[in-house]
Amino acid sequence: MPFRAAKSRFFPLIASATVALVLAGCTAGSGLALTQQRTQGYSIPQDAIAQIRPGQSADLVRVVLGSPMTTNVFGEETAWYYIETKVDQTAFGMTSIRSRTVLAVYFDRNQRVADTAIYTAEDGRMITIESRRTPSFGQDRTFVESILSSF
Repeated sequence: MPFRAAKSRFFPLIASATVALVLAGCTAGSGLALTQQRTQGYSIPQDAIAQIRPGQSADLVRVVLGSPMTTNVFGEETAWYYIETKVDQTAFGMTSIRSRTVLAVYFDRNQRVADTAIYTAEDGRMITIESRRTPSFGQDRTFVESILSSF
């Protein structure tokens, strides 16, 4: 009987110590953190950006930075874009964007570097998505209406 009384008296203390140890293991350094920071897309190294100068060829840019994520052609001029997105991802799969950086390399008609630019989220603007539908030819009918209209 005295053992049972001592056991019930120390159980809350042991339980709280166990919970404290488990929560202490969930720190960022242990790998069990609830959020994880990672980079999506291209990782833009600062030393590679410093190597790109006006007048260099597109082939040299491809050697230094790699293939671009996307390209754009404006008449005779071309732009290459390298996009880096840093996100926080929770253990439950939800992601939130911490920062986004776009490195743009502009080429002239001779495929030589004309200019470079670095854009961040502050340089962009928010675009509202239009929720209206474009009307289509004909009517939207349900399955039952389609069957009844065939009779």
